[in-house]
Amino acid sequence: SINYCKIKFNFVKKTQTTEGTLEVHDLIIAGWTGRDAEAVEKHILELEKIGISRPSSTPIFYRASPDLLTQGEKITVVGNNTSGEVEVFIVFVEGELWLGGGSDHTDRETEAYSVAISKQACAKPISRTLWNYKDVEAHWDRLVLRSFVTIEGDRQIYQEGELYSMMGIETLINKYSSSFGKINNNSVMFCGTLAAIGGIRPSNSFEMELFDPTDRLSITHSYDLVSLPNIT
Repeated sequence: SINYCKIKFNFVKKTQTTEGTLEVHDLIIAGWTGRDAEAVEKHILELEKIGISRPSSTPIFYRASPDLLTQGEKITVVGNNTSGEVEVFIVFVEGELWLGGGSDHTDRETEAYSVAISKQACAKPISRTLWNYKDVEAHWDRLVLRSFVTIEGDRQIYQEGELYSMMGIETLINKYSSSFGKINNNSVMFCGTLAAIGGIRPSNSFEMELFDPTDRLSITHSYDLVSLPNIT
């Protein structure tokens, strides 16, 4: 374990909601988790053209310090070249699988020379609410991820799509386990993101939502950006 943090969650099942505190010791960030291999390869080639190196594998699993996780309403970054990415995150608690919504907020300048280092450069906002996986397992592919950004007072849709476009959660867990072993209890894994509508861009605030169209429920979280000067 690199470090650890304590985080309070609301654990929501169809029959009950409980509150608990987890001591998170591991943060795993999965990348390149698209289900369409041809589309993934096309995006890799696009990024290579702007100087971002090809990943060593797809999917790929980065490690970051769990003390980057936050449920706060603001995060502080350096410069004006960072942006959020809405993702499902999962966590095993006493053998049960739970999921919430998070943002793999990333420094894009750092990403151009090291994706792994960029994962450590920014805080990772996450929701307080978690759903039990068993409650959504049957309609997992229909769950919707979406995000909005506000840029100079203009609120815009930034990402939107159903989870069918991404690897199923069991597939992703098996791919991780086959290389690194079983995911430990209280480990948080971010499960990949969607393409940005209109391209990747910085914003003043970021809103994220995981929407269940079957049960008409949402997990939401939003945060503002505080930018420090990038002094050289």
